[in-house]
Amino acid sequence: MTKLSVASLPRQWSQLRSAYGVMSRSSNEGMHCVDQRRSITYMPRPGDGTPRAVTLIPGDGIGPLVTGAVVQVMKAIHAPVYFETYEVTGKMDKVPQEVIDSIRKNKVCLKGGLATPVGGGVSSLNVQLRKELDLFASLVHCFNLPGLPTRHDDVDIVVIRENTEGEYSGLEHEVIPGVVESLKVITKFCSERIAKYAFEYAYLNGRKTVTAVHKANIMKLADGLFLESCRDIAKKYPSIKYNEVIVDNCCMQLVSRPNQFDVMVTPNLYGTLVANTAAGIAGGTGVMPGGNVGAEHAIFEQGASAGNVGNEKLVLQKTANPTALLLSSAMLLRHLQFPAFADKLEQAVMGVVAEGKFRTKDLGGLSTTQEVVDAVIEKLDN
Repeated sequence: MTKLSVASLPRQWSQLRSAYGVMSRSSNEGMHCVDQRRSITYMPRPGDGTPRAVTLIPGDGIGPLVTGAVVQVMKAIHAPVYFETYEVTGKMDKVPQEVIDSIRKNKVCLKGGLATPVGGGVSSLNVQLRKELDLFASLVHCFNLPGLPTRHDDVDIVVIRENTEGEYSGLEHEVIPGVVESLKVITKFCSERIAKYAFEYAYLNGRKTVTAVHKANIMKLADGLFLESCRDIAKKYPSIKYNEVIVDNCCMQLVSRPNQFDVMVTPNLYGTLVANTAAGIAGGTGVMPGGNVGAEHAIFEQGASAGNVGNEKLVLQKTANPTALLLSSAMLLRHLQFPAFADKLEQAVMGVVAEGKFRTKDLGGLSTTQEVVDAVIEKLDN
């Protein structure tokens, strides 16, 4: 069974190695040894199972449906978490300060999709949250679910995307009427940080290869700096194979031979393209979990683009697929160091998908969101 390990949702790299039972021989050697490899990467929570507060943002469109599904399943497994709920909509000018304060306090958030208006002067609240909380890494796990037929088998790709700069810097202005200039910002600091995150994730999860995605043949300075940073970090992880691929070739390779990819690290814009392509190959955005993480905070949500967030038909018929967010909530539980609860939830969700009796329309079925939730809860008791 595929493990949705989110090793490397970091607070600090030294704390990570301690938490996972990993020791570094020397900060200069770039070589590591493991005193104990575990099938569950998080150590048990020290001392007790004290419930943890989680900020909950139901979001727009199908968001309340799928976040409501998570709340029901968390209650059914008696997970040691409770939710502080805040109503936020993508039509707002900015994220309310009380929501930011809640996430800062709780350190972790579960979020439904927030609609982003196309064009106009309204900025994305999703991007605002990432920048405000310095959630520098987006992680999307794209893999085959047992029992769900796809064109390619054995797909197990983790896309790690830099989340704070690049084309999403939001630095745009009209030079003269009819001419708009948009700035792409790439820094050595952010490039090295995301590269280190990717290699740490690969190392701690027993992954073999990290692939950097770029367009340095055209953007020689910007993407060139990103590649230079990845190469520097790769030298410190000699046990992990490192390679590079141009983004357009990458998309072609993904749809033809996705099995060749393991962990992929990308600048901001390319990551959205790569993650959604990989998700489509592995079963669709409705089943791919993910999160946006930083040194201190983490927000878990549907991994690939929630393009169906505003689908009124899904909202009216209550047929949104809760699978992705349920699996993301398993990642959340591991992040909070409750691995037993994470495993139980994950196994129940995958069991329902594998049986195929209760599936929403995007997976070829006719079930409602609630019918899928009821099936997962029943599976928990088996």
